[in-house]
Amino acid sequence: MGRAFADPERSDPGEPVSNESKTVAVLGAGTMGSGIATVLARAGHRTILFDIDEVNLTRGIATVTSFFDNSVKKGKLTETQAAAAKGALEGTTDLTALAPCEVVVEAILEDLALKKETFGRLDGIVSESTLFHTNTSTLSVTGIASSSRIPGRVVGTHYCNPAPLMKLVEVADGRHTAAWAHKATIDFLSSLGKTTVVTKDRPGFIVNRFLIPWENSCIQALEAGVATKEAIDEAIPGALGHPMGPFRLLDIVGLDIHQQVATRLYEQLRDPRFFPPPMVARMVAAGDLGRKTGRGFYDYDDTRLFGS
Repeated sequence: MGRAFADPERSDPGEPVSNESKTVAVLGAGTMGSGIATVLARAGHRTILFDIDEVNLTRGIATVTSFFDNSVKKGKLTETQAAAAKGALEGTTDLTALAPCEVVVEAILEDLALKKETFGRLDGIVSESTLFHTNTSTLSVTGIASSSRIPGRVVGTHYCNPAPLMKLVEVADGRHTAAWAHKATIDFLSSLGKTTVVTKDRPGFIVNRFLIPWENSCIQALEAGVATKEAIDEAIPGALGHPMGPFRLLDIVGLDIHQQVATRLYEQLRDPRFFPPPMVARMVAAGDLGRKTGRGFYDYDDTRLFGS
């Protein structure tokens, strides 16, 4: 899960600097997957969005399309540019359809066994020169790569959320990541207009190592009655300069995603600061996951996961 302090209504995604077009797959049509697919299609790459669930896939493609349509309304893309970006996107539920891909970006559930199984299956489908990128931020890149017969091609690429608007991508090599794969990854991300920072293969990398305990502290303050969510969301930007408060950010990310990431980090680090507060479990149980469900800390008429 990538997170950063960005206001989707105010951020300028800028123009990607594209090199020659590639065929790129994105595994997982959720918040991160659809966001990454948006970045790739906007940069002119043939983008194949994969999901095992047809409903999720349809929703993900609609999210990407909505982003480009809204970009035209806001004057950030021309009709021609939006049409080209939408034309670069396709969807599939068939993993074998990814055979021509030169880069595969994995953004599926934060489940080590599932990621390993997926990468292992891809070994028999794509070329030996295909780059494998994992968007994990809580699991070991080395562990994920261990399922591939070519672990040297596996690189951690953690996009900050929302991916179409945030420039930062954390890059983490696994223990056996090859130098060529690292360089090719940096070059590819630069061609998307992204800024890269290199981090070690450690739980949380840089961003979530600091962000998750901070968000938990904000939730605990709300639970303790220190202030209302509105007051906290106003105080943080006003005092610390963040473009949005923690509860607006959590609603964009999704409370279910926050719970998963926080729990994974706690399991590995055994630091109580990472354990999600009880309020998170109650909200997830109630289905109040944030903007994508129309209700989280706030209520929403517009359930789009990111703006443009």
